[in-house]
Amino acid sequence: MLKNYITIALRNFWNHKIFSLINISGLAIGISASLVIYLIVQYEFSFEQFQKDKDRIFRVVSKIEFPDLLIHNSGVPLPTGNAIRKEIDGLEAVSNITTNYEIKVAISNNGNSSPKLFKRQEHIIFTDADYFNIFQYEWLAGSAGQALNEPFQVVLTESRASTYFPNYQPGEMIGKTIVYEDSILAKVTGVVKDISKATAFNFKEFISKTTIENTFLKSRWDLNEWGSINSSTQLFVKLSKNTLPINIETKLVSIREKYREKNEKNEGDDTKHFLQPLTDIHFNSDYSSFDESGARQANKTILWSLLAVALFILILACINFINLTTAQASQRAKEIGIRKTLGVSKSELITQYLGETLLFTIIATVLSITLCPILLNVFRDFIPPQVTFQSINQPHVWIFLVSLAILVSLLSGFYPALVLSKFKPIAVLKNQSNEGNSPTRKSWLRQTLTVSQFVITQVLLICTLALSKQIHYSLNKELGYKKDAIVFINTERDIFSNEKDERRFILLDKLKSIPEIEQVSLGSTPPASVNTNSTTMKFNNGKTIVETNVETKFAEPNYFKIYNMKLVAGDFLKSSDTTKEFLINQTYAKALGFTDPHDAVGKLLERSHKLFPIAGVIADFHTKSTHEAIKPLAFSSNLSNSYALHIALIPKTANADTWKRALTKIENEYKTLYPEDVFKFKFFDESIAAFYNTEQNIIKLLKWSSGICIFISCLGLLGLVIFTTHVRTKEIGVRKVLGASISQILQLISKDFIKLIILAFIIAAPLAWSGVNRWMQGFEYRAHLGWLIYFMVAFGAVSIALITIGFQAIKAANANPVKSLRTE
Repeated sequence: MLKNYITIALRNFWNHKIFSLINISGLAIGISASLVIYLIVQYEFSFEQFQKDKDRIFRVVSKIEFPDLLIHNSGVPLPTGNAIRKEIDGLEAVSNITTNYEIKVAISNNGNSSPKLFKRQEHIIFTDADYFNIFQYEWLAGSAGQALNEPFQVVLTESRASTYFPNYQPGEMIGKTIVYEDSILAKVTGVVKDISKATAFNFKEFISKTTIENTFLKSRWDLNEWGSINSSTQLFVKLSKNTLPINIETKLVSIREKYREKNEKNEGDDTKHFLQPLTDIHFNSDYSSFDESGARQANKTILWSLLAVALFILILACINFINLTTAQASQRAKEIGIRKTLGVSKSELITQYLGETLLFTIIATVLSITLCPILLNVFRDFIPPQVTFQSINQPHVWIFLVSLAILVSLLSGFYPALVLSKFKPIAVLKNQSNEGNSPTRKSWLRQTLTVSQFVITQVLLICTLALSKQIHYSLNKELGYKKDAIVFINTERDIFSNEKDERRFILLDKLKSIPEIEQVSLGSTPPASVNTNSTTMKFNNGKTIVETNVETKFAEPNYFKIYNMKLVAGDFLKSSDTTKEFLINQTYAKALGFTDPHDAVGKLLERSHKLFPIAGVIADFHTKSTHEAIKPLAFSSNLSNSYALHIALIPKTANADTWKRALTKIENEYKTLYPEDVFKFKFFDESIAAFYNTEQNIIKLLKWSSGICIFISCLGLLGLVIFTTHVRTKEIGVRKVLGASISQILQLISKDFIKLIILAFIIAAPLAWSGVNRWMQGFEYRAHLGWLIYFMVAFGAVSIALITIGFQAIKAANANPVKSLRTE
């Protein structure tokens, strides 16, 4: 029986090759796209899932509330860790980690020869032995209980250890000496395996935290300062079994109240600490991940949206199958009639047809796997590098594919099987299956499914165009500064040395002599940057004290010329090695109560119990993306904190190598002064575009998804047109004999489909408007969308449909009416 079913299925495939290919192609594309999206989403949701006792591991984070601002910070004051170890019960382990910038490394040879130097290394942290009690690592040498108990100890991952000691086994590395920044010597006390699973904890070297406490470094990290919070100092805890997070958070309030600095007025505490679940770190953008570990965060809303897109594509493929199969039912009517006459039951017919559907689905699934590498390459900018074609080789992926094949078979095959099994043998054998209200004629279900296809397609198209317009607006909006032909370079800051590093000033002078450079300046970050330094400032207006959280930047006078920033009152800053005055933005002036910026000039701001005059007011500019409103900001010219070089290149002339020559000369000068460092630079306009990487990746994904949806919808539409022209062959022949023109026949065939597409647009437009409007709420500064986008989508959908319908309809209209009238 099974062999007979397979033979019938293959014969049916061969007799209706076009329909079968359309069906299988649509299903294959739908399954392949769904598979790729599943791999992406599954990978993102797998972060930290492998960690033992993950439900009991939390990061202690901070929320700081000001009257005009709410700040989330993933760090806590450094002494918090020691305090809760001693004073809070219910904690199984407590560990501080301190992340670092790139660090210069050398391997000591115990005086036998010069140390082997390495370029600056990333992913290095200071931590304690409890880190390895919270997070599980496989030890290749050493042990968690002994590795980081003393100062000047370091644990390496296997990959980092093989870099430093390529010819040694893990056990032979124990006791070897590593020199950090020529000043701190640490002994290797352990080697652990790298974490191969999805994690934000991509650290490679772990230096004992007590190393900080036993060197001059302790003054750099405010070990006893309760008023300082920085995301580079983070705290993790592992709760004892049956301990509730809310109980620990309550005790954290008491700890902070006990140790925080009190002022004369004993004002309430503006800082609260909370426990953030380990599995939330990868998704919660309020609290950043680890700046120096290379970890990135995902967005759950986007991931769920991806799943929705995958579902839409899969639904379109299933709709195609149902539409084309029910439309084709009449061509199998005699087969079904004869089988029923011979005694085949309804259930057997349904089983047979579901089996055929399953066979087609299996073929489509196999084909989808071969298409998978192509789609992975198409979505490469959006897909994490860890997601590759090899990711398919996992048990849960095969379970997903098998489940998907069965589900698609049931969804796509059950209704057509039901339709076929209901044919009446007498009517079928009398060739009456196409008459009256047969399911194969103008089926309301086929019309509903066709409308559904184009609703989904048009919603995706509208969303894609709307997002594209908003990002184009954001990238081309007047931001308040010049952004083209500007390069910035971050010079290395030696955190392990007490000596002042004057090399950046020498480099500044050398760059001024390069003819391809228009201007150069020292400063901190560019006008717009992902990094933010902020502080609290106070202003006494004579009646009340206005306290505001203010973003701070450092810059010398040339900085403002390079970025062509506008002064609205007072003067620009004067060069200085210390903070002597502030240049504030218009938003800050308004926050202080000044409607006229000139009135703010000369007023005094209090910072860290010191008073500083306002030198001038600068026009507002965007320090972040258009997602965020412009906030209070203040510049000072403290060059001791300025480690970035800002370079304005001369405009490109007919010689396209101008900038290339300039960058080569800059690199040569940089390497002369910083031979141990890798030369890195970034164009300012590229850093602004990076604000919208997520949105641009979403747009790319939506474009391809829309393209796939259009392609699948057109495949289905083409199949229905082929069927329609087939069943209306005699009608078309009669009309031609009676004098109907080709254009009239084309109109006859296409008008019903165009009506369905217009109906789909009427449904899609409000749905898309609702979704786009919600998404636009995430931008403080928005593009005006208007109705042109909706008109373009409607016009495009009708045009694509006409092109799809037109070829087959013209072919039918041009057919010889004599042959048409002889068709039975």
